[in-house]
This record gives sequence, structure tokens and C-alpha cells, in this order.
Amino acid sequence: MEQLSETSWPKFKTYLYADPESDLMIDISRMIFPEDFFSRMAPQMEKIYAQIDLLEKGAIANLDENRRVGHYWLRNPELAPNPEISQAIQENLANIKAFAHQIHNGEIRNENGALFKNILLIGIGGSCLGPQFVSDALGTNEDRMQLFFIDNTDPEGMDQIFKRLESELDTTLCIVISKSGGTLETRNGMLEAKNVYQENNLDFSKHAISITQEDSKLDHVSQTEGWLKSFPMWDWVGGRTSVLSSVGLVGLALQGVEIESLLAGARRCDEKTREVAADHNPAALLALMWYKATEGKGGKQMVILPYKDRLVLFSKYLQQLLMESLGKEKDLEGRIVHQGLVVFGNKGSTDQHSYVQQLLEGPNNFFVTFIEVLKDRAKLSPILADNSTCGDYLQASLLGTRNALTLKGRESITITISEVTPFTIGVLIGLFERAVSIYALLVNINAYNQPAVEMGKMCTGEAITLKNLALDFLRENRGQKFTVEQLAQQLKCINAEETLFKLFVHLCANQDHSVQIQKGKSIFEDQYFIE
Repeated sequence: MEQLSETSWPKFKTYLYADPESDLMIDISRMIFPEDFFSRMAPQMEKIYAQIDLLEKGAIANLDENRRVGHYWLRNPELAPNPEISQAIQENLANIKAFAHQIHNGEIRNENGALFKNILLIGIGGSCLGPQFVSDALGTNEDRMQLFFIDNTDPEGMDQIFKRLESELDTTLCIVISKSGGTLETRNGMLEAKNVYQENNLDFSKHAISITQEDSKLDHVSQTEGWLKSFPMWDWVGGRTSVLSSVGLVGLALQGVEIESLLAGARRCDEKTREVAADHNPAALLALMWYKATEGKGGKQMVILPYKDRLVLFSKYLQQLLMESLGKEKDLEGRIVHQGLVVFGNKGSTDQHSYVQQLLEGPNNFFVTFIEVLKDRAKLSPILADNSTCGDYLQASLLGTRNALTLKGRESITITISEVTPFTIGVLIGLFERAVSIYALLVNINAYNQPAVEMGKMCTGEAITLKNLALDFLRENRGQKFTVEQLAQQLKCINAEETLFKLFVHLCANQDHSVQIQKGKSIFEDQYFIE
């Protein structure tokens, strides 16, 4: 097996990718690969480019749901496979910008005639991670509106958000995002929000916007209740690649982000990642390095280390994009392969004080991706100790960590942008979206289905059903006390004791359903009842 020796200037010059128009540099010189690696991979890459070309032209990519994958069309509608899709994208973008203009200029106001100040985005997974990342990365004190998120079904987490909005709830817009309209966490967040608005004598419908598929459950609710506005989600945009659709653009436009520049960055990156020569294709470089590092078998960890506070959520966004796309049990031929890349990350230089010790001396089961941002801040920085600014120290931390990893034989990639702007964020989004597509084809899996996610949803539904069966039984037998084992027997639920135990421990910690407990000699002899 090749070993990583101290990097050399000639290797750096040979393999550094630099595209000034994309404001992007990628250094792969600290990865382990033989000199003939790219030439050996060229025939396979040629086939992959042909497959991606078919995908962009509208071929069915998600066979499980019989749908196309067209997030590339969002930033270049002319690529769409038919004029109807192209027109729909263009009209939707125009509608988003017009709606944001109407809100900002007071043409649309709250029910008391005041300007809207805040946005509460309710979603989960792809309906929230992308918008959160971009909003946090590009937010400033001059934002037109402030963006808040409910991205879970945790009651206390919702309460914290509602408390922060308490004094300005009447000037807060709610964006509810669910493709199918049936996502439980999003539905719960919407109902909790609606309840809070009603408690404050506010009409939720006059504050609500839906982003969903036509004819979904959410679409019916928003139309029936007369919400302020509805924006589309299309079946050819998956959740983890939806940030440049209505999912992200509506809230970001309201926040005041230059969404045209965001789209332009992704479009520019798409153009470069269609290059057939790997050394001119930044996404191909990434995907090929992932493939070499994992030996095509997956299972390695990708550590994302952005040396910029603005990019602290980038690793969370990439977790879904990569792990949901690449974590697959079977390949395209149905063989068991258990592919995947584990993604985690912190930020520089916090990482040096948290887990770099293990990266340097623990198991060598990872590779690092550094994200370097050259511009420190908008104003001049004061010169501190050692004739250096804070920004000088931050870069030195990155360079030092990178060199230490190299000396220990640990691989790394460095991605550099000049500054964090809507354009460069669009470039990064486009870069990793394409790299995921290429890597998935390299290891012969489908990047665009997620069968295990549906399994998790099904099991969630089963737990709720079992809870309701048990509660109904206790209500029908008020005052009678039952252990978990007795309940399982009464409900004729085989092997459900452990789940019932967990359900009733939770029910007794919260008195929403009035379940009481009579303590036994052990926690397994506790009896549960409703008066």
C-alpha cells in the first residue's frame, strides 16, 4: 500500500486545481494515489460522464419512485428536458422575488397592518438543513428579515423558538415545507405554531406560506385555509438537493440574500464539473479521491473542517447530502455492498482543541477535507502578538494541522475560496452535489433513493399506533393497573414489551395523557393506569 510522504512542491503544482472564475482552488496533493491513477480511471470516468449527461437530460434516476433528478435545472432552466419544466422554474423564481419584494416594501403586511420582520421556517431534513446552512453562512446585521427554524418535533426546542419570537409573533411569517405534506415532524411543528398563534389571538393563515407538491395534504390545507402564498416543490427535486429550489430560495430571498448570485455560483460549478478531463473537473477530483481513499468500499470517515465560523453548519448539511445519498445496502445489481461515507466535523481552530489528537494518533480510518476562506473580515484587523492578526493565526492553525496530519501519514484535501459570498456558497453546493453523483456511480450505487429512511418512518408510525392502542385500553379499563407484560398480553402484541416499557416511561414523565404509575418492587413490576 502506498504511503503518504511529506508533500512536495512539484506534486502540489501538478495537482492543484484553480478556477478564478469560480473562486475555487482544490489541493489533492496530500492524498495517496499513484501517478497513473487518473489515466487508469479515465475509461470508467468516461462512462460516468455519459450517465450523468443522461441524468441531466431527464432520464429516470430514482427507480424506486420512478422519478427524474433535476436539481441542475434549477440554476439553468434551459437544460430542462421540456419547455414546461423550464418555464415553471423561471416563473417560480420570478414569483419568489416578487413575493419577497412585496413583503419588504409593505405591499403585504400582517393582519394589523404592520411590516413583517421575521421568518419561521418549519421543516426537517432536506427541507431545513440546506436553508439553515446558507442562512447562517450569509446572514448579516443588515438582513431584511431574521430567519428562525423549527427542524424537529422536540416540544422544548419549539418552546425556545416561540419564546424568542414572543414579542414579535404578529410580525412573523411561517414557511411550512413538506414535499408530500405528510411528514410527521413538519406537521407537528405546523400544528404547534398554529396553536401558539391562536393563543395570541392571531390568524395563522394570514402569516403562513406553504412549500409543497401540488395536491399534497399540505397543499389542501393551505388552499382551504387561505394561506398567504404557496410555492411549488417538484417530484424531480430530492430533499437533500432542494436548497436551490423554493425550499431554500423563499426564506433566503425574504432574509435578503442575493439568490441570483447563489444560483450563478452553482451554475458556474455545474459547467466546470461537466469537464471530461479529471484535472479540469473539481467534482471529479473530489470523487476520485474519495474512491481511492475508501478503495471503492466505503466505510471511511470524511472529516469536514471549515476554518470559518460562517461555515460551521456545512458539515451538518453535508452529512445528509453524502450519507443519505451514499449509505446504501445494495448496489445497482442488487448485491449486498454496505456502501457509505461517515461525515462529521467541527470548525478550525476549535478542532485542534477537541479531536485532532485522535486524528493524529488514533485509528487511520478517515481523511480530512479542510475548507479555507482567505478573507478574514470586511475591515482591517489589528496586529496582535507575533506581528500577526487573528486571521493570520487562524490560517496558521489550518496549515499547522494539515502539516501535522501529513507527517503522521494521514490524508487530507484542501478546498479554498476567497470569501464567503452567495456566489461561493453556490459553488460549494454545486461542487458537492456533483461529487456525490460521480462517487455513487464509481461504486455502482443509486445516489437518489433512500429506502431505509422510509423504513424508519414506518417504524415510527408503528410506535405511535402501539401507544394509542395501549392508551385506549387503559381508558376502557379506568382504574385498573397493568404491568408492561400484562399490557402486551392484553393487547396481543408479541415481543412488544420493550417498546411498551419505553412508551410508558415517557408517558409517565409527561402528564399529557394522564397516565399514572404505581411503583412495584422493580421497574419491571411497575403498574400503569388512568383514573
